[in-house]
This record gives sequence, structure tokens and C-alpha cells, in this order.
Amino acid sequence: NWLEASLSRLAGQFAGIVRVAVPDAQTALLQGALRELTDLSVTTAASQAAGDPPAKRLLLLSLVGHDRIGIVREVSQILARHVVNVEKLTTRIASAPMSAETLFHAEAELLAAPELDARALKHELENLSDDLMVDISVIENI
Repeated sequence: NWLEASLSRLAGQFAGIVRVAVPDAQTALLQGALRELTDLSVTTAASQAAGDPPAKRLLLLSLVGHDRIGIVREVSQILARHVVNVEKLTTRIASAPMSAETLFHAEAELLAAPELDARALKHELENLSDDLMVDISVIENI
């Protein structure tokens, strides 16, 4: 049974992660069938059903600023310091509308503990650079 998936095309390549539920007795059969798909690179991994996850807060993060080496690493380090998990991240670069400067754009879905201080996180991200525009929206507690 197909439970969920995340699929994407980037730079002419297609990749995806699919989570399925299979009875234990059929796991080996499914893995064998997937190995026979010779035009695809397929990796399988078993995962165990987890108990109820701890309460989390869903946040949407949007960043725009001048592109430079190391920006993703710096943002990741700040998120880690605030114990924020990245659930989904999309990045791109594009020319600024009124100049030839290259802008870095990032959109992310984040999960954090309910007590996260979103204002402090935003402030620390904004301090990375004078030109970095940061928007953090708290969507819901889940």
C-alpha cells in the first residue's frame, strides 16, 4: 500500500522517496521486483512504525538574499542550534529584477518544538547578512 511520497525533477534527473506498507511475508518479494527495474536506480530500506511523535510546531521559512558560498551551511547551523528539523527544502538562484546580481531563494518546511522562539530564530537568520530577507510563518502545532 502506497502511504506517501516526495518526487522531484531537477537538472534533468528525477528522484523520489516513496513510503509503502507491505506485509512482512511480502517484503522480500517486493525488494526482488524492485531490483529487476534495471533502468532505475532503486534503494530500499526498512523502517519501523514509530509511536506517537512528540508535539511539534510546523513553520514555513522563506529566505531571499545575495547568493554567496556557504549560505546553506550557515542557515543549517542556525537551525540546528535551535533544534529545528528541515522537512522540505527548495532552493534556487535567480537574477535580481533591477540588477544583474544573483539572488539566493530558499523555501523550507520546518518542524520544531512548540516552545521554539520563532522571533529569536528569525533575528539570528537575519544577522547572517544585511541583505537577507527572512520570513517565518507559524502554521500550526501538530
